[in-house]
Amino acid sequence: MRYTPLPADFFHSNRQRLYALLPPGSVVILHSNDVLPTNADGSMGFVQNSDLFYLSGIDQEETILVLFPDAPDPKLRELLFVRETNEHIAVWEGQKLTQEDAAKRSGIERVRWLQDFEMHLRLMMCQCAQVYLNSNEHPRAVIQTQTREMRFSQRCREEYPVHELRRLAPLMHQLRAIKQPAELSALSEAVRITEDGFRRLLRFVRPGVHEFEIEAELSHEYLRQRARGFAYHPIIASGANGCVLHYNTNHCECLDGELLLLDVAACYGNYNADLTRTIPVNGRFSPRQRQVYNAVLKVLRECRQMLRPGVILREYQEEVAKLMTSELMGLGLLDRDAVEKQDPDRPLYKKYFPHGTSHPLGLDVHDVGLTWLPVQEGMVFTIEPGIYIREEGLAVRLENNYVIGPDRNIDLMASTPIEAEEIEQLMNDR
Repeated sequence: MRYTPLPADFFHSNRQRLYALLPPGSVVILHSNDVLPTNADGSMGFVQNSDLFYLSGIDQEETILVLFPDAPDPKLRELLFVRETNEHIAVWEGQKLTQEDAAKRSGIERVRWLQDFEMHLRLMMCQCAQVYLNSNEHPRAVIQTQTREMRFSQRCREEYPVHELRRLAPLMHQLRAIKQPAELSALSEAVRITEDGFRRLLRFVRPGVHEFEIEAELSHEYLRQRARGFAYHPIIASGANGCVLHYNTNHCECLDGELLLLDVAACYGNYNADLTRTIPVNGRFSPRQRQVYNAVLKVLRECRQMLRPGVILREYQEEVAKLMTSELMGLGLLDRDAVEKQDPDRPLYKKYFPHGTSHPLGLDVHDVGLTWLPVQEGMVFTIEPGIYIREEGLAVRLENNYVIGPDRNIDLMASTPIEAEEIEQLMNDR
């Protein structure tokens, strides 16, 4: 394994906290993600189901986790089913988890081969009061492929039509919202690797390099430090490309006088950092670029004071909108009279700042959580204001990751250069 596994005690604790939320007689069943095909006999890289990983630590395909904490037979209370390995699989695909390996990593004593699942499923379905099934209930999810969990849910409805089926997702969102010490350790390692990649770029970027060359530098730095790779498809956007919020072709030459917007981060141990920086390609901000840059930085600093326990994200975003509107007027982009007369449902600031400011971060880059409820201590959020001036081909976005603390927030990226002067100094001291 490339990364150091999280301790089995962490996954054991996660299961115990889930049990505290379940009514008596509950069975919980989770499936790993599919290995998705490409063309011919190709397949995409495997990414584990985040909830299954959170409860078991198993990072392998064709895995099923069954939890029945009130089972009459203690041997049925925690069961992990993994794919049986053999010499043929070892030759063609590499080493898979043994039952002993899976037990050590998960803290689950009883690990069975996948073919034993059907027998155990029938027995537990006869004994349980209700069944909790998992699904992807992220509000921004667009699901066009039927997943293993979807197929299993459909099967349960057909084969067990009078059983009470319940949603596991709300419980998992509640649990995963507050980050445990082991998670913060993995997140901090992802952040550290991300910072090293950014500092490497400050010595590398200059007029004439291409966006894909920058991507290659980052990929090398992340992989050599045992990251899984990029936490998400990297955005390496020079000049006007930075005004495309999800730009990802990364094919253009970086020109003298342009800004370079970098939304790039590493994934370590399945936990994701999320960094955005904007730097001058030639190592020096122009007066206008610095003016816009400082406006964005000012909003970020204000936001980190505002995002506190008890805050509702929707109300927080409304306050951020006021800050950004003020900065946009200062930059000459919005007229005060027009702002006073604007339609509240179509605020003018959105022309230059069309996205949200903060989202949860963790096992998923846009992590799950009950985001309509008040912010709580121990949550991790991004703060990422930006200004995009399409008519000037100029874009600035800045983003750091914060742990919500009781008295103040902890900036996980506090040591990652963000001041314009420091960025210029590091780019010219090479």
